[in-house]
Amino acid sequence: MRVTKRTNIAIRILMFCAANDGRLVTKSEIAERCNASENHLAQVINQLGQLGFLRTQRGRNGGLMLGRPATEIHIGDVFRSLEASVPLAECFADVDNTCPLTEACRLRLALADAAEAFFAHLDQVSLDSLVCGNDRLLEILSPATCRA
Repeated sequence: MRVTKRTNIAIRILMFCAANDGRLVTKSEIAERCNASENHLAQVINQLGQLGFLRTQRGRNGGLMLGRPATEIHIGDVFRSLEASVPLAECFADVDNTCPLTEACRLRLALADAAEAFFAHLDQVSLDSLVCGNDRLLEILSPATCRA
């Protein structure tokens, strides 16, 4: 299974917010620390906000923060929300499926089972478990002014 760029950026955003819990962070901070373009970030931030993973505040003193505690954000939920519309293989596509084997193919079922096992495993991983106690990650994601 391949993770889309959108989901990869989403996880970086969520980890950045979790590492900087208790304050609003800016898109430009995330872009700098997570090596992502602000245009990509804006699109993903909007989607994560709509899904309730982030809370955004507009304006001069605006920014974003987690929409709920990191312990309540499960990576499987994030992946499902962002990857659900991406077909795993051509035969999973509603419109562009030209495979003549779809009705009889057992590989499709095996792939569907494997994808569900992938998501089920990620359901056991919380955002908190990715960030909490991960000193090297915190060093990368925390601004220099917050480090001792």
